[in-house]
Amino acid sequence: MRCEQCNGDLPKAIRAGRSRRFCTSRCRQAAYRLRKSVSSSSGLSEGRWVRADGKRPITVTGRAASSTDPSTWSTFAEVLDSTAGDGFGVMLGGGHLACHDLDHALDGGVLKPWAREVLDGITEPVLFTEVSMSGEGLHVFVDAPEGPGSKRSVGDGGHEFYSRGRFIRTTLNKWNCG
Repeated sequence: MRCEQCNGDLPKAIRAGRSRRFCTSRCRQAAYRLRKSVSSSSGLSEGRWVRADGKRPITVTGRAASSTDPSTWSTFAEVLDSTAGDGFGVMLGGGHLACHDLDHALDGGVLKPWAREVLDGITEPVLFTEVSMSGEGLHVFVDAPEGPGSKRSVGDGGHEFYSRGRFIRTTLNKWNCG
């Protein structure tokens, strides 16, 4: 099991009971602050959330979830209360939730120049920016209408844009663009 905040190893349980979700109280507090931030962000607060098993979306009960079937999605609170799978993510679309996915945008936590150019070129309102599961990429969630996706190589990484029918595994490891 991994920490839901930093993706680090969880310490061994000392007693029986509910499984630990965070490695330290600092990670638990950071996750709480991010939940509040996500709850107030339009698009991210809607019932577009699912649990994840690796990169595969699953429901809060552990069954397969579909990026095009809202009946398989849940609220953020329901997803956090579930222990199915090994993490969670969000479904894009609905006319305003989209994501710029920048692969290999960070080098030791420092933004690469090509990634800065991509970020500076984003015209849609930014809802939330997080470090991806790899720790080397960024997900920039934006308010944008549904449209065609795109994929291109940039610098030594890649920039993909998704605005419909797509599942993005999230970390909620906030990254400040500034």
